[in-house]
Amino acid sequence: MSEKAEDTGPMEYGDDGAVDHHGEVLPLLSKRSSHMQFDRLLDISTPNHDGKTPGSRFFTAIGYFWLGLTNRIQYRTHVVSGLENVPKDRGSLCTAWHTNAVLDLVQIMLSHPKRFVIGARHDLVLRPVLGWWSRKFAVQPVIRKAELIRGGCTEEEATHLNGKSLRALADGISAGFGCALFPEGTSHSKAHLLRLRTGPMRTVIAAAGISQVEGRPMPVLQPVGLHYRVRHLWRTDCWIEYGKPLDIPEEAIDSELVEALKDGGWREPRADAVTALRDQLREKLSPMTPGAPDWPTHRAWHLLGHLRSRVGGGPPVDWRAEVLAARKERDALQEKPDDALLDKAQKAARILDENDLDGRDITTYGNIRKSSLLNGVLRLPLLVAAVFALPIFLYSCGIQTVLAYKIGNVTDEGMDARTTFQYLIAMFGSFFFFPPLALILILFLHLLVPMSWAGSLPEQFSLLQESLILQVSVEFCIIMLAFWLSVQIVVAAYDTIDDAARGRRRTILRKTPEGPQLETSLKEIISTFQV
Repeated sequence: MSEKAEDTGPMEYGDDGAVDHHGEVLPLLSKRSSHMQFDRLLDISTPNHDGKTPGSRFFTAIGYFWLGLTNRIQYRTHVVSGLENVPKDRGSLCTAWHTNAVLDLVQIMLSHPKRFVIGARHDLVLRPVLGWWSRKFAVQPVIRKAELIRGGCTEEEATHLNGKSLRALADGISAGFGCALFPEGTSHSKAHLLRLRTGPMRTVIAAAGISQVEGRPMPVLQPVGLHYRVRHLWRTDCWIEYGKPLDIPEEAIDSELVEALKDGGWREPRADAVTALRDQLREKLSPMTPGAPDWPTHRAWHLLGHLRSRVGGGPPVDWRAEVLAARKERDALQEKPDDALLDKAQKAARILDENDLDGRDITTYGNIRKSSLLNGVLRLPLLVAAVFALPIFLYSCGIQTVLAYKIGNVTDEGMDARTTFQYLIAMFGSFFFFPPLALILILFLHLLVPMSWAGSLPEQFSLLQESLILQVSVEFCIIMLAFWLSVQIVVAAYDTIDDAARGRRRTILRKTPEGPQLETSLKEIISTFQV
C-alpha cells in the first residue's frame, strides 16, 4: 500500500483522552457507532451453517454479482495471488491489516474461494440500506473496546453480544466457510501494523474446538496482504496477497473449552494460547504490510525498487511487482542501513509525490519520462466513443454520482470511510436506479414510436412479435447492457485523460528548477547500484 500523505486517512484518534487497558488512545466514535441500539443488535439472526451460504442464498448471489461489477470500476488493476495457500477442505479465518474500511473486507470476500460468515462493527448492521444487505448476508455485530469504554453499553452487554457473535462466526468457520477479521481493531492510515487485538485468535481457536467436537478438519488462520497504491482514490491499483496459513496448535484447545462449546455456549480460550497465536500472526502478517515508520520512507523504498528494477532489466510490470521490489529494498535497508541512500531516495520521492508522480514516471537512466504522441493518437477513437456514451452514462449514473460525492464528503469517519460510501453507493445505485431508469426509457420508446420494432423481424420471431412482455424484456436487457457499456467506455476514457494529465505534470516538472534536481538525484542513486 502507498499513501499520498501521512495525514490522509480517518480522523481515528480522539482528543477526549480515552485509552484502553494498554494505555493506547482509542479511535473516535462516529455519530452512528456511538448510538448503541442494543436490543436491536440482539435480534440479528445467526448465520445458517448447513447451506452453501451463511445468509440468504438469493441475495448473497446478487450481492456478490454487483460487488464484482463495482470492483471492476473501482480499481484500474486488480491482482490476486497466493490462492493456492487457501485450503479448500476446511474453513479459514482471514486476517489482514486494516486501512480501507469495508473495502478491505470486500476484497477478501470477492477473491476467496468460499462464501463468508462476517463479523462487523455493530452499527453497520443497522444502517438504512447497508444494514438491510448486511442482515441478508447474516453479518454478526461486534462491539469494540471504544464503544465499551466510552459508555455505549455495559461490559455485561458487550460480553454477551460479542460472545454470541463470535460463537456464530466460530460455528461458520468450523463448518467450512471463510471469514475475515481485522486484528488491529480499527481502520487507520499508518504505514505499519498497529497493536494486534485478540478477537481473531479467540474466534479461530474456538472454531478449532468446535471442529474437534464435530470431527471436522481443523480450520486455519490465513494471513492476507492488502496493498492499495492510494487506498482512498478511485481507479487506483490493488493487490490481494494470500500468505501461508497458520495451523491451530492442538494444545490451544483445552478440555474446559471443548465442554463449553459442546453445550452451544461460548468460553474464552486460554490467554496464553491466544497470545502465542497472536504473536505468530504478527510475525507472518507484518512483512505483508509496508512495515515503514512513515509514508515518506515507504515512498523512498518504492522509488529505490523502481530504479533497481530498471537497472536490472526493466521496470516493474504491475503494482504487485512494485510492492515486491519495494519490499526487497525495505528488507535490505533494515538488514544493512544506508542513511545516505535513503535520504537521497526520500528527497527524490518527495519531489515526485508533490507533483502527483511516482517511480512509473522515470526512465532507466534517471530522467523524467516523456509522453508518447503515438499513444495519444491511438486512444482518440476511445475518446470519440466516450463522447457518444456520455449522455447514456449521465442518464444512468448521474444520480448515484451526485449522491456518492455528497454523502461521501459529509461523513465524519475519515478518508477511508468516504471511499467506502462512494463504493457502496455506486453498487447500490446501479442496483436500485438502473432498472427503473431502463423502464422509463422503454415507456418513452413505446409512447413515441407507435410501430413496434419487432414487426420487422422474420416470421420465425412471431412469438416475440405478438408478446409485449417479451419485447419489453428484450428492450430491458439491451438498455441495461447499454448502461453498463457506457460506464466501461467512460471509465476507460477517464483513464486516458488521467494518463494525459499525468504526462502534462511530467512536462511541467521538467521545466521547473526541481526537475533537474530530481534527475541529478536519480542518477546519483543509480550510480550506487552500478558500483
